[in-house]
Amino acid sequence: MRVVPIERKSTVLTRSSLACLANVATINLTAGCAHRCVYCYTRGYANSPREGAIHLYANTAAKLREELKRKRRLPQTVYFSPSSDLFQPVPAVLELALETLGILFEWRVGVTFLSKGRIPRSHMDLMKANASLVEAQVGLTSLDERILGAFEPNAAPPQVRLEQTKELVDAAVATTGRLDPILPGLTDDEATLRGVCSAFAEAGVSTLAASTLFLRPAVTGSLMKNLRDERMRERLLDAFARGNRLAIHAQGSSITALPQQSRREIYAKLRSEAAEFGLDVRVCACKNPDIASGSCYIAGRRAASREATRQIGLF
Repeated sequence: MRVVPIERKSTVLTRSSLACLANVATINLTAGCAHRCVYCYTRGYANSPREGAIHLYANTAAKLREELKRKRRLPQTVYFSPSSDLFQPVPAVLELALETLGILFEWRVGVTFLSKGRIPRSHMDLMKANASLVEAQVGLTSLDERILGAFEPNAAPPQVRLEQTKELVDAAVATTGRLDPILPGLTDDEATLRGVCSAFAEAGVSTLAASTLFLRPAVTGSLMKNLRDERMRERLLDAFARGNRLAIHAQGSSITALPQQSRREIYAKLRSEAAEFGLDVRVCACKNPDIASGSCYIAGRRAASREATRQIGLF
């Protein structure tokens, strides 16, 4: 993976166009992500680098310090965008992540992240030492390493993610499991959902957030190019043969979603399996505005609180 250092010209703390993140300060450490998940919705972003490269915002830590110094009131929490996973398997990214986390904890600012990566010991220990300020979501849609290897080639193996989940839970870090995206025809069957629910429950998780895959032209192009297993690709794309255009809760954004009834059936199966293990399921309303409401707490429960909505004037 080629790392291209670039200078961030805009502010570090920015606002997302997603409705569930509209009132939360967010941070991207990179443009592009070394995990290279073939279904990643960010592949269609204008600033997305070419395959095999990521752009590292090398001056993030210095700019963040200056921004925090200038603020009359600090944000309650900061969300690290999963479009540039905080724990990518790239030394330069991990070094910047550790420095950025340290600055936020120094200012007693909360941190929320969603990751499918391997968390280094130094980063884990720092978060555990500041557990009251951390909320975590761990992404996992299957225990089948063949499927994960095909769709998430550089992400951490499932067992590593689950071990990290348990360590976070045991350290009193508020931790949620995230099944996103559920891949129709591949990871939406009862056995797969039951296995993931069981594994998360054994790790100590009590809440799951979920959404099914959606398509944009760049995502479809990536699947055609990068998903080498032809049978997997056909099963996945066949599920969208009757897909619907859907306006999601992101600024000026529409997607191709599974038919509403298909999504309802998948979420019903997930809820049924999750109930066996005492797990609460929250469906992402931003991506399913036609059938879901409320928050999946992607940026943590702290950010969803009434007090956090005041952050909108902070950046």
